[in-house]
Amino acid sequence: MIVTIAPSALSGTISAPASKSSMQRACAAALLVKGNSTIINPGHSNDDLAALGVIRALGATVTELSDTEIRVSRDHKLVPDSVNCGESGLGIRMFAPLIALNSHPITINGEGSLLTRPMDFFDEVFPKLGITVLSNQGKLPVTLTGPLQPKDITIDGSLSSQFLTGLLMAYAAADATDVTIRVINLKSRPYIDLTLRVMEQFGLKVPVNNNYESFYFEKKPVAPSGNVRYTVEGDWSGGAFLLVAGAIAGNITVNGLDTGSPQADKKIMEALEHSQAGIRLDGGSIELIPKDLVPFQFDATDCPDLFPPLVALAACCRGTTIIKGVRRLAHKESDRGLTLQDEFDKMGVKIDLDDDIMLVHGGTGLKGAVVHSRHDHRIAMACAVAALKATGSTTIKEAQAVNKSYPDFYSHIQQLGAQVSIVTNKEVI
Repeated sequence: MIVTIAPSALSGTISAPASKSSMQRACAAALLVKGNSTIINPGHSNDDLAALGVIRALGATVTELSDTEIRVSRDHKLVPDSVNCGESGLGIRMFAPLIALNSHPITINGEGSLLTRPMDFFDEVFPKLGITVLSNQGKLPVTLTGPLQPKDITIDGSLSSQFLTGLLMAYAAADATDVTIRVINLKSRPYIDLTLRVMEQFGLKVPVNNNYESFYFEKKPVAPSGNVRYTVEGDWSGGAFLLVAGAIAGNITVNGLDTGSPQADKKIMEALEHSQAGIRLDGGSIELIPKDLVPFQFDATDCPDLFPPLVALAACCRGTTIIKGVRRLAHKESDRGLTLQDEFDKMGVKIDLDDDIMLVHGGTGLKGAVVHSRHDHRIAMACAVAALKATGSTTIKEAQAVNKSYPDFYSHIQQLGAQVSIVTNKEVI
């Protein structure tokens, strides 16, 4: 798919997409409890669909009740030979410990960039929990044979918090008692807050959180119950692109984002404030009013998915913006530090990388260009947002990458007034 976006002024009201972080955790939790779980506002991104595919393979029945509700029933258990996590990094890291609860060998497959992302933490940690691991030199496919046996263990949280999410859920499902998971250098702590909140809402045993350095499972038994109703939050990760688009290109209102959410990417609000963007909160709505923007400093170590919208914002600020946390970007769908540098250079924005620091030299004017998503959903959206303020049209190749997290992105910015043309199967939409 090729998408071309002309410089545009935006206006109107839009609702943020459903959070795939919230949706995928809800799918995992619903797999672990008996009875029925109703998921309200379910997402339909590729990552969400992959999570539903995994729980179906493991014995869950998923029923669409309406456009806004699905029911997950865990009335039986299946032990498949293999499951496919699509291209979801969260999916593979979270579901692997749950899959390892089984004594039958199960092979985990993936697609796209997930096939090249390192999975060697499975080889390092799982044998300590009684799990046999056969991997492709630290990459997918990986075959796990359990069952997982909860034990005191120490893991490295510097690469991702997602594996810890899976271990916490698996320990709860295995009724772990008097055991501790210790974590060194945990990143993305807010995502662990989201995990613990989901576990609590689904009635799973929630460990004692000792300042994110250890998680202790007490002897107190907890019986998970079904008949849960869980509402998927609006997505701050996808919503960040809408907020930045409003800050640079028009008066818009974004609904559905909870400012009290534990999602890490709600920190986009801090960046917008530091850039002196026009923001007004009105109940559950966020209104964006374009203003002259100033450069800012921001630490994205705990919210690395914000780098792409932050770069689009910084490109429109008068001066050099400093963003910390570049080391977290190497193992995303692309090496996002280098990818952002390359693609925004095509649009006339100079980006310097200095170890863990990114310098975005804004205010020099964006120009329309031919860019490439690098098969990375957030790169495609960042270029699309920046294109709204460019001189001349911007063409994005492999633009369908947005389907991974926000399949409605182009139609949503079109609804707000963006001039968007989409070429697919040689037809213009």
